[in-house]
Amino acid sequence: MKYLALISLWLVCACTQPKAFDSASVADAPDGAIQHVEPPCWWTGMKTGLQLLVNGPEISAYDNVSFEGLAGIKVAKVTKADSPNYLFVDVTIGSGAEEGEGWLVFKNEAGDQFKYPYAIGKKANVSRESFTTADMIYLIFPDRFANGDPSNDDSAQMQEKADRSVNLGRHGGDIKGIIDHLDYVAELGATAIWCTPLLVDDQSFESYHGYACGDYYKIDPRMGSNELYREFVDKAHEKGLKVIMDIVTNHCGTDHWWMKDLPFKDWIHVFPEFTGSNIAFSTNMDPNASKYDLNLQESGWFVPMMPDMNLDNPFTLKYFQQWAAWWIEYAGLDGLRVDTYPYNEKEPMSQWCASVRAEYPWINIVGECWTMSYPQLAYWQADAATPDGFNSNLPSIMDFPLCEAMTAAICEGGDNPGWGRGMTRVYDCLSHDFVYKDLSHMMTFFANHDHGRMGDTFNHDPAKMKLALTLLATVRGIPQLYNGDELFFSHVPGNDWSDGAKRIDFPGGWEGDPVNFFTPEGRAKDTVAEDIYNYTSTLFNWRKGKEVLHSGKTLHFLGRDNTYAFFRYDDNDSVFVFVNNSDSDKVVPWDHYAELAPASIQARNVVTGAAITLDANLTVPAKSALVAEYSK
Repeated sequence: MKYLALISLWLVCACTQPKAFDSASVADAPDGAIQHVEPPCWWTGMKTGLQLLVNGPEISAYDNVSFEGLAGIKVAKVTKADSPNYLFVDVTIGSGAEEGEGWLVFKNEAGDQFKYPYAIGKKANVSRESFTTADMIYLIFPDRFANGDPSNDDSAQMQEKADRSVNLGRHGGDIKGIIDHLDYVAELGATAIWCTPLLVDDQSFESYHGYACGDYYKIDPRMGSNELYREFVDKAHEKGLKVIMDIVTNHCGTDHWWMKDLPFKDWIHVFPEFTGSNIAFSTNMDPNASKYDLNLQESGWFVPMMPDMNLDNPFTLKYFQQWAAWWIEYAGLDGLRVDTYPYNEKEPMSQWCASVRAEYPWINIVGECWTMSYPQLAYWQADAATPDGFNSNLPSIMDFPLCEAMTAAICEGGDNPGWGRGMTRVYDCLSHDFVYKDLSHMMTFFANHDHGRMGDTFNHDPAKMKLALTLLATVRGIPQLYNGDELFFSHVPGNDWSDGAKRIDFPGGWEGDPVNFFTPEGRAKDTVAEDIYNYTSTLFNWRKGKEVLHSGKTLHFLGRDNTYAFFRYDDNDSVFVFVNNSDSDKVVPWDHYAELAPASIQARNVVTGAAITLDANLTVPAKSALVAEYSK
């Protein structure tokens, strides 16, 4: 009887075990039945829930969806969209789920069914170090950096073709070109790379910048491929370079594939006619702001070619949360930069940041919050003391006030620039540091791809460029340098001051270029470019190992004579910086610094390597800077 009971129990258990899925029992999806499934794959061990966007003609009729072929994975919910050509499928992945290739099986009321393959991998579960104050971020504008693969300049899939004679057109730079010059980036002293977007931008004109996305899960074929992008990240890591991806959650392009048939009517913000944002970022924290102005700020389009995404739609928000996590996991990214951050709805973006950081607690995210108002900028940093209790969950912010202060100050040379002008601007800007939650999470820069070239900004005066580089290398924060500024680029000669004219090609990035600034021999043909490059390389290679610049305190001193002096210091180390933006040699007023420095200090000139004495006899020549290091 005992054995009969055991046999009976075994039969019951065997009968209740799910049968293995026979893939041959269900036909493959007919050609064209499934046009997009996003994200295109996923991983076990992810905290971010998986919600698939499925797109295909009348796919909503096949709303009986199951996941087959892998244990521990099942469909939890299926939602129809406004368009019959979409389904949103929530998939649950259990803790012991299998990895491999499974199947999404779609069935309609009549019993017709077909399957579509879907791969599930295993999350890497690595904790990388994201970008910090120890890094120098090198910003690359890919289309204008280097053309490593001329065969992909044009693509039958894409509308716009390459033409280097058109300032606002595509010039052919690509991922292969970046890979080919990673040594150049590393030798300059950079430790991280931020590329402007590399995803599909299929606008018929001005698609070179990448900010009008046409497919969020695909590298533009004129730039390379998803696989090549992942190879680029791997090779950058081999060179000791981190990779930061440019993320655009606020808008897509009018030629994004979904613009012909939106999933939901409110997937984007829709107006009877084109309505641009009022760019009134203050409406986010202004207690007197009207809802009308706030709505226009959040919902208005950036430009006519960039539809504004509606992150108040939970499916849209979920789409972008998954998208960020997907690229971090797929490519092994080290950080994110968020374009046009305050244009987004602030509460959904707070949820977006929280979601990404819940998945990857170690990752740093920096937001482009382009405002010159100190308290308004401070409002956007995570854990800031905001009057309305809002928390952005955004760790880092771009320091636009300091950017403006540095460039304006240096442009105002001379012995008497006027009250509040010249180097006083930098002192005043940094005196507002009390408004920020975390100074170590501020990206500092004097220009990026949205600014003019520094050769033009500083009226072709290399001495001014050196002053800017000195400040960038030594003030608090995470420094970012735009490609070509280390060579003192100027815009293309002529009357065209468009963005395209300023985003010039990097000499030597194209076969047949008359000069190659990627090489010492090429730079030697231009004495100014060579001099600025060497100055940049010296400062930032030194900065890499200078902990006092990464985490030390600042003590600065106001000079009304167009000079600015400050110390970066900790318990063991000090750096003294004196910037003389005047037309006269200046004796350093060393006795002003007695609260921190003794009457005389033996130090090293960081730029020349020479031993110097820091005391009241020290003179800094006109339009130059001194950077000196010494140990306590």
